[in-house]
Amino acid sequence: EGLRYRLVDARGEVVGRLASRLSILLQGKDKPTYQPHKSEGDVVVVVNAAEVTLTGRKMDQKKYYRHTGYVGGLVERTAREMMNQEPTFVLRKAVERMLPKNKLRREMMRKLRVFPGERHAF
Repeated sequence: EGLRYRLVDARGEVVGRLASRLSILLQGKDKPTYQPHKSEGDVVVVVNAAEVTLTGRKMDQKKYYRHTGYVGGLVERTAREMMNQEPTFVLRKAVERMLPKNKLRREMMRKLRVFPGERHAF
């Protein structure tokens, strides 16, 4: 059984709910052949990722953190700022954090292809 490509339209979807469905597809948990030690999920192609929504006031209240490595170098950005800068980031990060924290995670993330608009390469 080879890899299948799943096309998902993210327009108007809530980030967390979509991310949990995508993580199941990437892990292959929707298949009868699922084995936790193998990455047998499908390649998931997401279009219109720039048009996902967050419930409540999360656009302005949810924060993403990163550290530059310098003293006092903690950078804090809201979900809205992240969406404006890199429209696919919020969804990608949500899916990544729902996948198992092990060596298969990178392989599964490689199978997730996210595009901000209708156009995609698949």
